[in-house]
Amino acid sequence: MSIRPKLQMSHSQHLVMTPQLLQAIKLLQLSAIELNDFVEDEIERNPLLNHEEGGEPLPTGTSQNETAAAPADTNILHSDTTNEPQDNEILLSDNTAFEASASLDVSSEDLYPETSVIDLPTPRSELDASNFFSQGNSRGGSFDVDDFDSTGMLAAEPTLKEHLSNQLMMLPLGNTERIIAQILIGTVDEAGYLTESVHAISERLGTTPQEIEGVLEKLRAFEPTGVFARTLAECLSLQLAERGELTPSYEAFLVNLPLVARHDILGLTRACGVPRKVISEMTFRIRRLNPKPGLQFSCEPVRPVVPDVTVRATPDGSWMVELNSATLPRILVNQTYYAEVSKHVLKGKEKSYLSECLTNANWLVKNLDQRARTILKVTQEIVRQQDAFLVLGIQYLKPLNMKTVADAIEVHESTVSRVTTNKHMATSRGIFELKYFFTAAIPTSNGSAMVSAETVRYRIREMISHETNAKILSDDQLVVLLRETGIEIARRTVAKYREGMNIPSSVQRRRMKNT
Repeated sequence: MSIRPKLQMSHSQHLVMTPQLLQAIKLLQLSAIELNDFVEDEIERNPLLNHEEGGEPLPTGTSQNETAAAPADTNILHSDTTNEPQDNEILLSDNTAFEASASLDVSSEDLYPETSVIDLPTPRSELDASNFFSQGNSRGGSFDVDDFDSTGMLAAEPTLKEHLSNQLMMLPLGNTERIIAQILIGTVDEAGYLTESVHAISERLGTTPQEIEGVLEKLRAFEPTGVFARTLAECLSLQLAERGELTPSYEAFLVNLPLVARHDILGLTRACGVPRKVISEMTFRIRRLNPKPGLQFSCEPVRPVVPDVTVRATPDGSWMVELNSATLPRILVNQTYYAEVSKHVLKGKEKSYLSECLTNANWLVKNLDQRARTILKVTQEIVRQQDAFLVLGIQYLKPLNMKTVADAIEVHESTVSRVTTNKHMATSRGIFELKYFFTAAIPTSNGSAMVSAETVRYRIREMISHETNAKILSDDQLVVLLRETGIEIARRTVAKYREGMNIPSSVQRRRMKNT
């Protein structure tokens, strides 16, 4: 049998992920801050991209020599209008490919649709209008910019490590001890606790644990009292010792802090050897100590959540969904500069580079526009599905999954997942992450309706909040009460939801009520 080479042709289908498609997919899942950082990097790399510093959208009559990625005039989209595919539309599914014209010439008139008005099939009169906006903010705060004052966050105050380093300068230490002290200060977290063990530090520096402990003992005299502790009990004991109150009873109390968390007064009286009344006094004094002494110093300011979309009620009973223009990057493709440089550019690599820059710039503008349109489309469907929640509150949050939204707007489920990642919606009830509106379905007794898991959590929290000292609800009793309202749920599910909301067990709650 002879083996010889031969040619064979075959046909096969496979999806080619072009760089443009990969970029479009990547942009979808970026948050507003990450998106702006990405655009800034592109502007630095591409000489044909310019950043528009102004906060106002570009006028409709933008020069034909410039392509802009900026919000256009308000675009009204009613819910009964069929959204036809646009030219050069990026179909972001795993089974579709890019469709684009060869020129990639983008018009500024169709970029960044800002507004969509949703007409709901359910008349507002069928919902309890008297409860509209009555629930307040169930999560998050107001998205009114006028209510936010960031001046207090910009104060230049020393950090904890700077404060400790200033005290270290006044401490007489040898060279070796000073190096160890600087390493120890570097391992302190923002709350004032050591984040690395003494043994690990000694191995890293090639010294003995006893030498590390000696320096550590001197550093624990620094202000604020309690820093350089390894545990909560050690932090509190340092503060009691500084006040001269660290008695054997307090030492036993701190060793048994888990009993304090469980409100086990009887167990504490046995461990500390003191009466119940003294335990109450000790608990009161311990609670006045600072468990995180380092937090009184400056740390990195927490950035407020900036919503990507805002939802507002209109007088006719529909919802106005708007993109937050503050989160949309504004860039210009400078076609004038391209035309000027292309007159003098040489052939070969220079011409190829310039052409590639123009193509990449136009694709970035187009992808940013498609990202904004996709976010608006997904948010519009979420608002349509969760209308009752926006009107009546969290107890009316419907069960919803991403496939339902994806099927409604005719995109892939993975697209909805990317769109809802790190995106927030501002509503009359607060600012919510888009993923908040997707909850599991809990069956009801009649089998014809479903309630969301978030609604069940809300009802559990409400029932527990109305407990009395004489009647503390166990998980079994909560199951019975929920089933009386038509919600079929298992005891282990109630326990899981309760623990997820950091609500103690019925035994612990009874001890807390009797304390």
